[in-house]
Amino acid sequence: MCLSQSTALFLDFDGTLVEIADHPHDVVVSEFLPPLLVQLSRKLDGRLAIVTGRSIAALEALLGPISLAIAGSHGGEFRPAADAEIEPLAAPLPGAVVDELNRFARASGGLLVEPKPFSAAIHYRHHPEVLPNLRACTESLAAEFGLAIKHGKKVIEVTMPGSDKGSAVERFMALPAFDGAIPIFIGDDVTDEDAFAAVRRYDGEGVLVGAPRPTAATSRLDGVAEVHRWLEAGLEAVHKGDFRP
Repeated sequence: MCLSQSTALFLDFDGTLVEIADHPHDVVVSEFLPPLLVQLSRKLDGRLAIVTGRSIAALEALLGPISLAIAGSHGGEFRPAADAEIEPLAAPLPGAVVDELNRFARASGGLLVEPKPFSAAIHYRHHPEVLPNLRACTESLAAEFGLAIKHGKKVIEVTMPGSDKGSAVERFMALPAFDGAIPIFIGDDVTDEDAFAAVRRYDGEGVLVGAPRPTAATSRLDGVAEVHRWLEAGLEAVHKGDFRP
């Protein structure tokens, strides 16, 4: 895996830039991370984007107002550059879907429902025994409302169709600022697989964070701390040529 001045760098957030927490609001953002990302984006002429399942508002509640390109809600909302307006690309999720997930959560011992503008996630980390019933519930909602289902680490998310991290990467790569760049996508979860496949279509590279598993990624970093080290080293590397972990 090489990072150079011709790289377009795409980064997942949870499990990649920050450790996963029991509650999405409880993640810890290292103090050095926001300025590191902004500096690296400038070195890459703005070709750094966070591509996350979180909404852009939820991400900036953790990072602060940050001068970066971002695709939020699995690509359902899109900010093409640091100073650009947010573009909603999906229809809002029907309120009845969130209501039904909340009813299921209460009946299943108090699962955590995380509403988002274009999706809703239900976390079952502390109640893995409910997974079969949760699958049935979300599949029923998907059939009734025409939704897509995304499976993550101890979470299932129902989303408006047409939004995924692969399409977000492709939307960025179609922008003049990203044209001709070699993309790298770094992520940890199965929801990142669409993006791993997308960067390969541009002769780029997917980088899996965490333990080995079947994946479309072609490189791997052991965890969040190693991602941080790789990004820090990359700040200097873009001046010199290539950086290899």
